[in-house]
Amino acid sequence: MSKKDKHVSAVVVGAGAGGGVVAKELAVNGIQTVLFERGGWANYDNMPNDELTSMRGPMNRPLAPDRKKNPRYRIIGKGENQKFVLDNGYGSHIGHNVGSGLVSYGAMAWRFMREDFKMVSTYGEVADSTLADWPISYEDLEHCYERAEWEIGVSGSDQHNPFAPPRKKDYPMPPFEQNEDGKMLADACKRLGLNPFPIPMARNSIPYNGRAGCIRNRTCAGYVCPVDAKNGTQNSVIPVAIASGNCELRTHCKVAEVLVDDDGKARGVRYFDKDDKERIQPADIVVVAASAIETARLLLNSKSRKFPNGAGNNNDVVGRNLQGHAYTGAIAFFKDDVHRFSGPGATFAICDFNHHNEGIIGGGLLANEFYKLPYAFTRTRPHGSPRWGAEHKKFQRDNFFKFSQMVGPIQEIPNYNSRVQVYDGVKDFWGRPVPAFSGARHPLDHEHCKFLSAKAEMILKEAGAEWTTQHVGGRGQGTGVHQVGTCRMGDDPTTSVTNRFGQVHDIDNLWIGDGSTFVTNAGFNPALTILAMGFWVGENMVKKYT
Repeated sequence: MSKKDKHVSAVVVGAGAGGGVVAKELAVNGIQTVLFERGGWANYDNMPNDELTSMRGPMNRPLAPDRKKNPRYRIIGKGENQKFVLDNGYGSHIGHNVGSGLVSYGAMAWRFMREDFKMVSTYGEVADSTLADWPISYEDLEHCYERAEWEIGVSGSDQHNPFAPPRKKDYPMPPFEQNEDGKMLADACKRLGLNPFPIPMARNSIPYNGRAGCIRNRTCAGYVCPVDAKNGTQNSVIPVAIASGNCELRTHCKVAEVLVDDDGKARGVRYFDKDDKERIQPADIVVVAASAIETARLLLNSKSRKFPNGAGNNNDVVGRNLQGHAYTGAIAFFKDDVHRFSGPGATFAICDFNHHNEGIIGGGLLANEFYKLPYAFTRTRPHGSPRWGAEHKKFQRDNFFKFSQMVGPIQEIPNYNSRVQVYDGVKDFWGRPVPAFSGARHPLDHEHCKFLSAKAEMILKEAGAEWTTQHVGGRGQGTGVHQVGTCRMGDDPTTSVTNRFGQVHDIDNLWIGDGSTFVTNAGFNPALTILAMGFWVGENMVKKYT
């Protein structure tokens, strides 16, 4: 029999962007909270910026799960096409640590635009899609964006971005300076009549909140910051929650099930502690914020008499509408060196192609990219270039500093059949059925990627590139980076999982506090919006329970 812990007011599953914020909101308002995290604290000394270690295999990457306990962790496809893969090698990219992906992300911190919350109102219905308006607006969320920017810490300026949504308060830190290829490409954009501006970054451009300013480390995106200047819940709101005395953080704990009683109420969670012992944590309120894939998985694995198909899933909506981001753009080689490698690389963007492009539903930003390190650069070659030996090494030496690219995430069109399910035939180390993916991106995604990649190549050519090629995304499944949408919010319980506040329709004391609730994913990195949604959900929970 599982050992039962002392009853608490609230349980939050997942100490990432959404969960860390929700836990802080509850704790500082006097609600006794236990915050569960499947990993531990990230530490730079134990996770140095070693590109070869990072690239050797998906299970060796920094912040990856314990490979000994995750055999055949994910399933792709059905029937003869079904295959098994390891976690973090497909449909993951979520850190197993306090702060989750915020510890190792590139730290772009975008607000979504007004249109991103009202896609059907802006563009109309799209065939074979579940494109819809959010039940909340940008105006509803604006103060939460502001809180995220100031409490987490964002550097930026909207001075030269005519497409920026309205804000009541400026960024707390000035923007980062442009690097060499950023200046070159930004000048090309201006000649083309476009509007370049500095990327908003959740990195300290100056010392902020008692932590150091960024040292311009080129091994940034995908790695732990050596001076803790990259901002996330791990070094901002979670310490505040713990300091309140009302939040207990339990690391290396794997939550297996939300416990739902015969009356349809969440009564806590069943989990495995750091010693892999099964335990029960009773609670009045449960918040799931484990990432779009793992949140859906947990709900689907939480079966009860009233919810035989998973918690909140009597309408078969949990796990559907899975979206990620197809990254698309173009690469180029220049005659002369365009880098001095003051990191991390991405410094400017344009939003001219995010909305209101003829024949396109939505769109995406374009930016110069984070630096490719030598190993990754070996995979960026013109067709027919040498792949090994002396000529390969010569290509590396001659061209490493002459390479540049313009890329961005395209707004994916959601559809009902892109989904996460669970597969009882394969279970992880703790006996939990693993996630299974099916469906594919909407056909328009690839067409939209072709549009944005052509714009990227146009800019690179204007900048004087000697050789360019487009890298066009948008095919396959939407299970790469930036996953959202699997527990979408809405007013209709037959087509959504939660209401506008993140409260599960059929279980009023079960809440979702991460990107799972997103209706659409915009053409922007979603991290800041997940943080803002954490404040939105947390604020509304506090109103209800205090």
